[in-house]
Amino acid sequence: MKLRYDTYCGLFCGACPVGMANETGDVELLEKMAEEWGRSPDELRCGGCRSGITAVFCTDCEMRACAVRKGLEYCSQCDEYPCGTLTGFRNDQAPHHSAVLRNLSRMAEMGVEEWLEEETVRWTCGKCGKRFGWYSETCRECGEALFNSVLEERELET
Repeated sequence: MKLRYDTYCGLFCGACPVGMANETGDVELLEKMAEEWGRSPDELRCGGCRSGITAVFCTDCEMRACAVRKGLEYCSQCDEYPCGTLTGFRNDQAPHHSAVLRNLSRMAEMGVEEWLEEETVRWTCGKCGKRFGWYSETCRECGEALFNSVLEERELET
């Protein structure tokens, strides 16, 4: 399955463990995550929110529904940006949500393709070249310490 990495809200789906497992066809990892989260593996089928095949966590996304309803490519194109829904999402308990406003600004500044390239590099181990997820602390391939979403959130707060 081809994963679409850009989202309406500014998340980078290329670092989503569910998306990565779908993209690589890692059925064992999908089954493990489904079991951990009390879900079925089918509920974790996902190609990114812009693909039409979304995991259960993203199916009812208010930001996605709003952007589609308004005919927008990204939330940053809205007259109400940043709205309460987006800022609430940015400020919730999930560290990987913390970068959405910064990401949307970067996308507008540099263009989506260049931002996607930048994010792909950011979420790739600098030592061995293996992609990693939002919450990975060390690279599964080489053991290198990684700058993950938890650390990034702390940096964004200062």
